Amino acid sequence: MALTKFGFIVTGDNFVQPQGTEKFSMKVIGISHPSEGIAAAQELVADGIQLIELCGGFSPVWAGRIIEAIDYAVPVGVVAYGPESIDKMHALFLA
Repeated sequence: MALTKFGFIVTGDNFVQPQGTEKFSMKVIGISHPSEGIAAAQELVADGIQLIELCGGFSPVWAGRIIEAIDYAVPVGVVAYGPESIDKMHALFLA
């Protein structure tokens, strides 16, 4: 089965942005705190999303909670940053 429905959850502000073509659709959900990622992921799974990606603002703990909350229904990946980016990432999320 080909990937036709992709979901992305990003921390920052609350919004929902669907987009795509006839062959591929993507739904981006913005949330203000990683704890809201559980409901967002459940919504994506209910919408038939086949793959979920979490932004780098999610810790491994929150990623695990989300994966468990959707009962492993679809693969969940997490954007990762190397050690050279940690200080700059930290500053972004404290602003």
